[in-house]
Amino acid sequence: MSASLEQLLRDARIDLVLARIEKDSSVIEEVIKNIDSEIRSIRFNSLFVLGEIAEKSGENAVKKISEYLDDDDWSIRREAVRSLGKIGKISLTTIPQLTKCCDDDEDSIRLAVVTSLGKIGIATNESLNALKMALSDKFEKVRIEAANSLGLIGPEAYKLIPDLMKSISDPSWAVRTSSARAMSSIGKDSVKAIPTLINALDDKDWRVRYHIVNTFKQIGEASAPYLLNILNHSNRLVRKEAVEALGELGLKTPNIIDNLSLMLKDPKEEVRGKAANSLRSLGKEAVPALINVAKVANTKMKVVIISAIGGIGLEANEAIPYLISLLAVNKKSIRVVAARNLGAIGKDSEEVLKALEEALNDGKYIVRREAALSLGKIGSIAEKAVPSLLKALEDKKPDVRWRASEALGKIRVNNPEIITALKNLIHDECDYVCESADFAIDNITENI
Repeated sequence: MSASLEQLLRDARIDLVLARIEKDSSVIEEVIKNIDSEIRSIRFNSLFVLGEIAEKSGENAVKKISEYLDDDDWSIRREAVRSLGKIGKISLTTIPQLTKCCDDDEDSIRLAVVTSLGKIGIATNESLNALKMALSDKFEKVRIEAANSLGLIGPEAYKLIPDLMKSISDPSWAVRTSSARAMSSIGKDSVKAIPTLINALDDKDWRVRYHIVNTFKQIGEASAPYLLNILNHSNRLVRKEAVEALGELGLKTPNIIDNLSLMLKDPKEEVRGKAANSLRSLGKEAVPALINVAKVANTKMKVVIISAIGGIGLEANEAIPYLISLLAVNKKSIRVVAARNLGAIGKDSEEVLKALEEALNDGKYIVRREAALSLGKIGSIAEKAVPSLLKALEDKKPDVRWRASEALGKIRVNNPEIITALKNLIHDECDYVCESADFAIDNITENI
């Protein structure tokens, strides 16, 4: 004989109760009736079950659950609050009662209230006032969840932007992070918060700064003038985050590009690196500025800028003549990065083909290695470089043989001379050369 519903609730056999509801939705009404049981475990577990089935519980359940928001048993009150949150938007009518629980002495109940208000996700005067108060709660977890709930409510929570701005200065990094994340969720309606967000960019916690930058991205173009205005800030963190935020905005205006290019000369390396990344993210329009700064930059920064140009890809083909010219400079590191990035921007370019073939004769093997690798990336035109790459298979340096065989595998010209040359490398003294040659042969012959 199967156990009664009352017995299952008393024994906390939640799985069996949920299984019965799945088979017969009328069981929900029986669960609702059991909330009034004199046995505490039955009351508690009835509340819990209704929360677990969420919106299936219905308005009758919401009404009954709300009657227990002022129960003498604090754990019953808490479970009632939690279940209303799990049920979601249907619990909208209970918000006035829910928010009264924000004064409860029990920390876990206040925590449950702010969490449930976020799950219900409706911005009423009562819910916003309760969350505003919770942002100053003595219990850290309540403050964290209050901010999280405002993020869940989203743009309709814009009235609490001033309070979230205050929370960005909270002693707890978790509260600061949640507050910044909430502002990101509120998004474009956070325009009025821009000045305070700017002031918070020097926060020592990277998570806070990350979410502030993301908020600027959500706000969009309106952030740009403020960010440009702090590019000369005395604090390197502020400059770095402002540079990153400008890149995230994706605005390709001459003013932004010019200002970011100036940051490539910042005294701090991390700021210069961020500036290069931001310009890279802006794409083709940023190429002339990157080239101009690279021409006068020191070796270390020149490497960073050239890599940024390569990161733009084929749209950066305007930089081809400049990168080719760098293959003739004395600095080995510059020749290396130039050869490497020509492969990223020089597809189907006769100029690039010729320059890389010449670089296969460079006196430094790492330049030859990068030239070989890039030849495998420039498209069908690379077939013309096969004789040069075959010669490179005999290079005394294994790294050059490795990259040359890899390039031939990508070019995929199938003729006996190439296959024979690659087979000669299968027993190379270096394992990675053997593997690359074997893979190249398979790649070339797989469609035969």
